Amino acid sequence: MIKSYLNIFLMILCSVLCSCQKASHVSTAKDRAALFDYILAKTMEREAFSPIKNEILNLHIKAGMLRFKDEMIAANTDEKLFNVLMKISNARKDRHLSVGLVDGGLELPGMIISHAPIRFAADYGTPEAYFFFVSDYAKNILEYTGENQPEIGDKLTAVNGQPIAEYFDVREPYHRYSTINGLWWKFAEALPQQTYRIPSTLKETTLQCTLEKKDGLQYTIELPYFDPENMEWQGFYQGFGDERYPGFSKVYSCQTYVLYKHDQGQKVLVLDWYGFRENLVADMDRLVAYAAEHNMLDYAIIWDGTRSRGGSKGAYALQRLSPKPFKTTFGNVRISDITGEFIRDRQKRFVRKNVTDHGVTETINDGSWLMDWLESDVTQAIKDGRAYSNNVPFKLAHLPKHSDGILQPAEIHFTGKLVCFFSPYGGSHLDQFAAQVVDNGMAYTIGMPAGGYSNTWEWEETLVFPTSKKPVVQFMWSMGHTIRPNGEILEGNPAQMNDYIPVTRHNYLTYTEILLESAFKHLGMK
Repeated sequence: MIKSYLNIFLMILCSVLCSCQKASHVSTAKDRAALFDYILAKTMEREAFSPIKNEILNLHIKAGMLRFKDEMIAANTDEKLFNVLMKISNARKDRHLSVGLVDGGLELPGMIISHAPIRFAADYGTPEAYFFFVSDYAKNILEYTGENQPEIGDKLTAVNGQPIAEYFDVREPYHRYSTINGLWWKFAEALPQQTYRIPSTLKETTLQCTLEKKDGLQYTIELPYFDPENMEWQGFYQGFGDERYPGFSKVYSCQTYVLYKHDQGQKVLVLDWYGFRENLVADMDRLVAYAAEHNMLDYAIIWDGTRSRGGSKGAYALQRLSPKPFKTTFGNVRISDITGEFIRDRQKRFVRKNVTDHGVTETINDGSWLMDWLESDVTQAIKDGRAYSNNVPFKLAHLPKHSDGILQPAEIHFTGKLVCFFSPYGGSHLDQFAAQVVDNGMAYTIGMPAGGYSNTWEWEETLVFPTSKKPVVQFMWSMGHTIRPNGEILEGNPAQMNDYIPVTRHNYLTYTEILLESAFKHLGMK
């Protein structure tokens, strides 16, 4: 009997100790209140706010962050604290800014992403009345749906029994976005996923979807979650692969793009653009060399950035894709308590010849233009107590600080017309590329504006509790503006299209073909 009581006592003691250990990650209510005050104060001091974005989205950032102060003070578990920190961060509506886990900080279960065997996209056909529809599903979907097989275009009306409008409102604060179109695009992608960035209160063991067919018939399916690596998809999305561009054949692929030429000899090439990554310079040099060798420099270029990511050195590509001179984007730095430390970090990178942004080299030259500006103009702005530095060609990537920002075409370049496709899929340097194309009249643009997010740099800091000094999470601030060639701040203000063609459930399967038709019409081709 004594042994039995002892075992019970040990079990209770172990439970209490484990609970205390877990609770220690969130510290005390007083510490959480102090941490909130720190985040708010540093946001007001450091953040490079975009007035045009705040106006478009009707943002009041300080008030938006204060909405979650009481929730943060009451957050007595790791998950609750992480969730509210995400909402506080996302109150700024900036796709670039995230909250991350750090060693010794908050701990969360369920770090592995799981995915239901279905995908969704957003229908942008009617302003102020967007909705989600089925865009793809796993090949074995019938194992879970029986006779209720979904079809591409079926409208999502409820999730786990909750009307989609209500579900959207509850989940929206956990999403990072800089434009409404960008929110809907990424929300659709995230709908069938379960990750640690979605609160457990919104998670079920299965995904129940109420769907509506185009004739109005509603039905409900219930789907399990799996490791996405183990699922085979039908692959309906806009004709992925070499069949994406009917009438064109693949020439070659590289890290930056896939090149296609017209089967019937029309003088037009298609670039399916992946992003502005490490090999951009070499890949662009390869493109113009190939075109020169095959007498194609006078060909028109259809540049498809609907699936592109960001990076750097887009102006280098544009100098080779067009015969027109153009003004590049500009940028500045918000002067605050961390600007000096940021400069010192760049100095260390410069010494190591590692002036990079997430592994992508930021500049064409050795980085000396950038360092000269940071160590002179920006340093002087700190001494003068200014709010922002001067505006200079973006990151001094292609031009020195005294330049007017005008770039000339490369010695070898395409001379034909340029047509560009965009979508809200990506942003950052893609948004800068779009702004340069649109604001300088470089190309005829088709599709939807890019995601609308771009700044110069972000500052990442491990937050610690002011009293206990224990680590919590990694938090980010935007450090400076990207200035479009037209003089406007780019963040939350993407370049608009000449031919706006929104994605809808009716055109989804043929969307790329529709963009091509618009391009051919502009180019005078059949």
